[in-house]
Amino acid sequence: MVNKTQQGRLILASKSPRRRYLLAQAGLKFEVVPSNFDESSVPFQDPADYVCALSRAKAADIAKTHPDSWVIGADTIVVIDRQMLGKPKGRDAARAMLSRLSGQTHQVFTGYTLCCAAADKWFTDVTRTDVSFKELSADEIEWYIHTDEPFDKAGAYAIQGLGTFLVKRVNGSYTNVVGLPVCEVIELLIREGVLQIARS
Repeated sequence: MVNKTQQGRLILASKSPRRRYLLAQAGLKFEVVPSNFDESSVPFQDPADYVCALSRAKAADIAKTHPDSWVIGADTIVVIDRQMLGKPKGRDAARAMLSRLSGQTHQVFTGYTLCCAAADKWFTDVTRTDVSFKELSADEIEWYIHTDEPFDKAGAYAIQGLGTFLVKRVNGSYTNVVGLPVCEVIELLIREGVLQIARS
């Protein structure tokens, strides 16, 4: 028989319901302790470097008060033509973002950090996924905006929600677009012995 066991306390340093859902779906036992790190204190730079810096800062923020735990920090951004699209602050912003993504391929970057401060172990990496949108009509954009789904999502869409109809093609990790590259995170947890899968 093959068993999966988890060693030590695992903390997700994010209030994202999507990341929480992904980790729970993967069968992990974890606590949620959201980081209060001020993201605006990090200037936008190369997309990969930017999300890595944010994920590390968020993980470090929680690791200070939970040094014996393994902490996962993450940050996800949508980028098109090297411009970052954040969370729209209103319907006009959501409309502009969706119009820009329509018929185009954009990139989703997630930086993720796994750390245990007491053991002085820090691991940070980034996953990139290319996402191609269908050509969207003005009516499709208006309908989607009025569902209110876009307003707490980077790039103004949720691939795991109603926004699935916007997406024509995904090249790379699907869960990365949702908010966390689960395969890569699980591999790191196994490599560090936090998660063990073995025959009994």
